[in-house]
Amino acid sequence: MKLHFTTVDVFTDRQFGGNPLAVVTNAQGLSTERMQAIAAEFNLAETTFVLPPRDPAHAAEVRIFTPKAEMPFAGHPNVGTAFVLARAGESYGRKISGDRLIFEEKAGLVRMELTREGGVVVATRLAAPVPLSIGEEIPPEIVAAACALQPGDIKVDVHRPCVASCGAALLFAELKSRAVLKSAAPRAEVFARDLPRDRVVGIHLYVQAPEDGIDVQSRMFAPEHGIPEDPATGGANVALIGLLAHHRPEPDLTLDKTIGQGFDMGRPSILEASAEKKGGKVVATYIGGRCVPMMKGTIELG
Repeated sequence: MKLHFTTVDVFTDRQFGGNPLAVVTNAQGLSTERMQAIAAEFNLAETTFVLPPRDPAHAAEVRIFTPKAEMPFAGHPNVGTAFVLARAGESYGRKISGDRLIFEEKAGLVRMELTREGGVVVATRLAAPVPLSIGEEIPPEIVAAACALQPGDIKVDVHRPCVASCGAALLFAELKSRAVLKSAAPRAEVFARDLPRDRVVGIHLYVQAPEDGIDVQSRMFAPEHGIPEDPATGGANVALIGLLAHHRPEPDLTLDKTIGQGFDMGRPSILEASAEKKGGKVVATYIGGRCVPMMKGTIELG
């Protein structure tokens, strides 16, 4: 069996930036176990597997794997997969055209918008498949221990560390300064003990420190998923923009933020996030950014 793959750097306008993604474009017939093994072989934050859609009105079914587990939804894999399929112009012999795609995923339907320059797709944006949900609070002491910080480094006046999700549950904590964010480091033994994979995907730290056109800087640690640090996490930041809108006093607003991630690990990423709030409730969240092609190849399976 011969598989075809493309890798792209997501949430960046230059090669060797952003978050790398591998997209296997002809995954029909692969077992879940084989998909997981291939994702572990790539050893990127995520690998996607494109399957024919169950509903012909949709572009594809997409399955997403970290090196250790399958994800029901994630941001940068969707942004990158839409970019790859739109650039290819077809999937399983069916034409990919227009400015909108719909992917079938375990979390639900993911709607994608394409941005073209000179007729060429350069960026994509997704609408989160499910509304923002806010779950349990986690003691600041646990977050601090997991990230090699002090409890006093965590800002709690707007919200305490909490689990939130737009399809993938992450733990969100606001920090007091950009310097504190830069000093954070994951401690895998604390994650394994207090924040196992069935509780949260990982911890998403952020600081609101506007600089050079970036409104928010963030970092995401998910060692239980085989991701010590992720250069750009669309699934986290699409929930983060919803969380920020939720805590704003206005009952109705559209909140737009440019989010930087990966700067402290040499993979600078830029994510454009937006949330819509009506009647005091967050009703929609979006995340998007540019992509750059990197590699193409084949996998020969025996």
